[in-house]
Amino acid sequence: MKDKDQIDSQILKLAEKYKDSGQDLSSYLDGLLYQRYLTYWDYIHLDTLLSLQVPRTYFPDEEIFIMYHQITELYFKLIIHEQKQIVDDQSQDADHFIEKANRINNYYKALISSFSIMINGMEREQFLRYRMALLPSSGFQSAQYRMIEIYATPLENLVHNSERDQFSKDNAIEDLYEHIYWKKGATDRSTGEKTLTLKQFEYRYTPRFIRIAKEVEGNTIYHKYLKLPEKGRNNKALKDALRKMDMNANVNWPLMHMGSAYRYLNKGDKAIEATGGTNWKEYLPPSFQKVVFFPKLHSKQELDNWGKQWVDHLFNPEKVI
Repeated sequence: MKDKDQIDSQILKLAEKYKDSGQDLSSYLDGLLYQRYLTYWDYIHLDTLLSLQVPRTYFPDEEIFIMYHQITELYFKLIIHEQKQIVDDQSQDADHFIEKANRINNYYKALISSFSIMINGMEREQFLRYRMALLPSSGFQSAQYRMIEIYATPLENLVHNSERDQFSKDNAIEDLYEHIYWKKGATDRSTGEKTLTLKQFEYRYTPRFIRIAKEVEGNTIYHKYLKLPEKGRNNKALKDALRKMDMNANVNWPLMHMGSAYRYLNKGDKAIEATGGTNWKEYLPPSFQKVVFFPKLHSKQELDNWGKQWVDHLFNPEKVI
């Protein structure tokens, strides 16, 4: 049992903590007295969590598909959680930056290695059938992944590769957003018409994306790195962590999608259309998009060859780069 002096000290600290709340410590202790014991299943809302898988068909593998995407979104939330701490940090401390960047890379590592669940974990024929019940929804509509990009780098770096040299930081956020790279992945090239998938997505999330882009304007993760003192910018561990983050987000993760898409949507010379009408053969290859969060951290040769691993990856889709 703790000795009386220690208990008295803790009571005084609790009284100090709660004095500004308008209630005395005794009231809080009464609440603690009547409060139920906390259980694991209540703490993580386990019953609710396990009720969130609601298939739209009777194919057993659809439940795998749902759970995998839910797990992916939770990892995206963890990445954003760390990104916000980097963006909000005022200390300009390289060690803090490195710690958060390494955490982000660990989340990516888990995501990338887990993609074998999608590549090998479902029957192809089941997938090709139940996917038709999911129209026009698409993984393209992952808003959190777009938020990850916006927190990471200035919006001009996310303009489509074919137009990027026409834009700069001097363009308005709204103008840059209109030319963001992923919109072309859900737009008919011949007519310029947006798919319903893209229209739904823009209607639901455009205000939020614009708000976040304005909140981090001049203060993205890339900006935070560039504003570090010279010693911090030259910190090898930090540069390596950010380079790795760039590769994970913009090469390795898309490559795993390519492996999955070829497994389920490619049939000989004819590609099956993705749900939502997204053009996955042009949208997914990182060498076509050339999205780079931190361009000054890569050599010209690396930038010129960005994402060209995807050709080899098509023949080894299970290989984690």
